[in-house]
Amino acid sequence: MAITNGYTNLETIKLSLSITDTVDDTWLEICVTAASRAIDNFTERVFYTTEGSRVYIPYDNFMVEIDDLASLTSLKTSTNVDGVFDQTWGANDRQLEPLNGIAGGIPSPTTHIRAVGDYWFPTAGQEATVEVTGTFGWSAVPDAVEQACILQAARYFKRADSPMGVAGFDSMGVVRLSRIDPDIATLLEPYCRIRMA
Repeated sequence: MAITNGYTNLETIKLSLSITDTVDDTWLEICVTAASRAIDNFTERVFYTTEGSRVYIPYDNFMVEIDDLASLTSLKTSTNVDGVFDQTWGANDRQLEPLNGIAGGIPSPTTHIRAVGDYWFPTAGQEATVEVTGTFGWSAVPDAVEQACILQAARYFKRADSPMGVAGFDSMGVVRLSRIDPDIATLLEPYCRIRMA
């Protein structure tokens, strides 16, 4: 099995665990993929890229919240709110945010588009009137996300050594594994998606 959209690679996870043979490669690849998807769940975003078109419901006439966007190819709206995206916006009609590609001091993809020119986003109940085409996701995996992936994948790999969630015993009794490692949470919290509504 190969790692699919993983946030670290086989060589790095093996280095972190001091593994030099290939006996556990398949299991390690599964652990890295599972850890990467757990990070997606925790942060409510993905750190790999996919190309395509997606539709959105605008927040109001001047703002639409979108999935993480690494690069924009085109922005269109449905002027008649009929599912036909017939109005193509130019670069002067829109403002990609966060401005300068930075949010909270962290380089970030576009998450919002603001109407600033001749057009506005049509709103009609819960109709999707905005179509965005481009590359979605993050153009590069942040270092903190890779480190969290390494820690979580190692945790999955070592899980066989802690049956029933018991990591061992100390003077106080049973030592149980926590639901999420505090270090992993600390690494990922700045990358958690915060939505407008």
